[in-house]
Amino acid sequence: MSQAAKIEIPVEAATAAALTDARRLEAVGRLVDRLVRPGADDPLIALLERTAAEAQAAGLTEAEIEAELAAYNADRHG
Repeated sequence: MSQAAKIEIPVEAATAAALTDARRLEAVGRLVDRLVRPGADDPLIALLERTAAEAQAAGLTEAEIEAELAAYNADRHG
């Protein structure tokens, strides 16, 4: 990010707690940047494609990503 600026956005308490991790906070910042200033016609599709590419570049498999999403959903809805 070039010339980062801090903003405040309302989130759930658990989300705020998770964002105390510097790596997660930086990743969320990149996602917000991409969502607000997308390079493709559909910002959601572009965001999902970039996120998937970054996850795979980091060595995550589709199965690992699906497992993480399932665990997140179970925590959120359980």
